[in-house]
Amino acid sequence: MEKVAKVICVTNQKGGVGKTTTAVNLSYYLAKDKFKTLLIDFDPQGNATSGLGIEKNDPKKLGMTMTEVILGTADLKSAIRETKYKNFHLAPATPELANAEVEITGMNKKFVRLRDAIRTVQNAYDYIIIDLPPSLSLLTVNGMIASNYLLLPVQTEFYALEGVAQLLESMKLVMKQANPNLKLLGVLATMYDRRTSLSTGVLEEIKKYFKALTFNTTIPRNVRVAEAPSHGVPVGAYDKFSKGAKAYKEFTKEVEERTK
Repeated sequence: MEKVAKVICVTNQKGGVGKTTTAVNLSYYLAKDKFKTLLIDFDPQGNATSGLGIEKNDPKKLGMTMTEVILGTADLKSAIRETKYKNFHLAPATPELANAEVEITGMNKKFVRLRDAIRTVQNAYDYIIIDLPPSLSLLTVNGMIASNYLLLPVQTEFYALEGVAQLLESMKLVMKQANPNLKLLGVLATMYDRRTSLSTGVLEEIKKYFKALTFNTTIPRNVRVAEAPSHGVPVGAYDKFSKGAKAYKEFTKEVEERTK
């Protein structure tokens, strides 16, 4: 049977919840587990790109990016580059992607441009992870339509569930009108600090709301996780013995299990 990648979009319309960190580290550990993995940076902030040590402000070095792909001036294959890690490829993004989003609003097939691009490479990968922007934008809708699964990181802090209901409504709308196969893969509690009653209380709320969809693994508030992107590496390559690295490794096993 022909191999077709499992496509997972990582999204939360609230920023600062560990969305990009989750996309980068999930991709890293899937690749470590010998799954051929492509990470698509589809956020104009380009943090997944810089978090892997790639200078997003130097167009000469970057070559093709997701801007050209979404505008249709380049195919996805030409934007993909190898990372330092075996089985782990990246399609980078730059702030130019924000302008491209405005441009495609007047174009044909504006909602399925990412899906169509992914179809050209989906037989080359086991997993394709999409890091989406922290907003309910045209890029986010493109990501949902292109995916089999939606992964929702939620930080265990005040206002954690704010906006989540709206995101889930958008997901239902996408399922109804464009992608009936989209599933909520699960909810990942991030920035968890077991020493505070706020963190434990919010985790209980998340579990009450999402029940079995909540991942067993929680990602702790961890200095190493915060430091790794500034060194341009995933936390597993920065300090594989840190609590954060161990948590992302365990979480990846859960993802593998849920997407079997």
